[in-house]
Amino acid sequence: MSDTNKNIEQMNDIQEAPLVLGNHTFGSITEKISSITETPPPKGWWLAFLFSLSLLGLLQVSILYLIWEGTGIWGLNNPIGWGWAIVNFVFWVGIGHAGTLISAVLFLFRQKWRTAINRFAEAMTIFAVMCALIFPGIHIGRVWVAYYMFPIPNSMLMWPNFRSPLLWDVFAVGTYFTVSLLFWYVGLIPDFATLRDRAKTKVRKVVYGILALGWRSSNRHWQNYEQAYLMLAGLSTPLVLSVHSIVSTDFAISLLPGWHTTIFPPYFVAGAIFSGFAMVITLAIPVRYIYGLESIITMGHLDKMAKIMLVTGSMVGYAYSMEFFIAWYSNNTYESFAFVNRAFGPYAWAYWIMISCNVIVPQLFWSKKLRNSIPVLFIASIFANIGMWFERFVIVISSLSRDYLPSNWDYYSPTIWDVTLFLGSFGLFFTLFLLFLRFMPMIAISEVKGVMPEADPHHGEKH
Repeated sequence: MSDTNKNIEQMNDIQEAPLVLGNHTFGSITEKISSITETPPPKGWWLAFLFSLSLLGLLQVSILYLIWEGTGIWGLNNPIGWGWAIVNFVFWVGIGHAGTLISAVLFLFRQKWRTAINRFAEAMTIFAVMCALIFPGIHIGRVWVAYYMFPIPNSMLMWPNFRSPLLWDVFAVGTYFTVSLLFWYVGLIPDFATLRDRAKTKVRKVVYGILALGWRSSNRHWQNYEQAYLMLAGLSTPLVLSVHSIVSTDFAISLLPGWHTTIFPPYFVAGAIFSGFAMVITLAIPVRYIYGLESIITMGHLDKMAKIMLVTGSMVGYAYSMEFFIAWYSNNTYESFAFVNRAFGPYAWAYWIMISCNVIVPQLFWSKKLRNSIPVLFIASIFANIGMWFERFVIVISSLSRDYLPSNWDYYSPTIWDVTLFLGSFGLFFTLFLLFLRFMPMIAISEVKGVMPEADPHHGEKH
């Protein structure tokens, strides 16, 4: 009995690692985060911004030339009617998954460690979805009739085809973008009010005052804010599962070998969360170093995200193995050939890059020492995103290039315009992200204060 009491006492003595390191107070947290938007950006920000703007210009030139010449400038052929455009679309939608997961799902599960990273993860979601929305619009060929994808009647009586996967994407991604944007903005309101009250110029005071919507930090304001935030979190949570499930059915409803499979929805969702968290780590590591936020975005945060990457990477690896098992178990000649062709056919190089980056690299995170190594985390997160892009490439290209009729088979090679569009989408993403870092609080000031020991009404009492 004495041993039991001793164990209970030891468990009571165990304290969770602090979410904010150092001797921070409420005032120092406000000063640290607000000063980033109030002082001139460092030289590294300007270099990154100019580089992003150059890539953004490349995107504009590529889209204008595409509209002028048509999709023939891409490497499309028969039977590969889908190329890098759809690969990039699915890739960017996947990148946007971590923001909603960190913000909504972890909020509902009362995971306090989300507070330091949720703000720029949400911003990453918004910008990634904006990049994704470019590709359905331009890969239809006739960009000037892109409004056909929307569920609206028009003067030519071309009513929307609700059986078209393209329309499903518009519904799914459009809803995801709208709810994520509202969720992000509602969380920003208290911090906009903080910047408004600290503003030293009339322009900043007016702009942040408009964005703050008259916030006065009254009890009534906080009650309405918490109810709205909770409601939007509840709306966002099913979107984490539904959006990429709908995107996966673009492939799964077809009869093409390698696509016609029910494992796609959970498989795509796990892969999206995997790539999304990888991108959060890729962005968080340089940001915390450049702006000196190591005490707020701690190694504990990075460690937890690495663990999630380990779990989701293992789930993706399981899905890869199940695809081969089901293809064999079905005794379907075409299905079996599709997966053998992926691993040992003309695109085997892409398949093994995918396996190496998505399955083997995350296994490094079984080691706590490697999870706590900044270089390992950063490099592994980049490899994870490379692997997830190759996953979409393998699914799209290898399946289309080898359909039922060998007389249709062909090899796909991208052109320079495929490459420039893809690089240009990164230009749009990083330009928006850098502007966000410059003019908005990248960390939720009010939420970080809420997880500090000083926020506990019994802080300082001895029990």
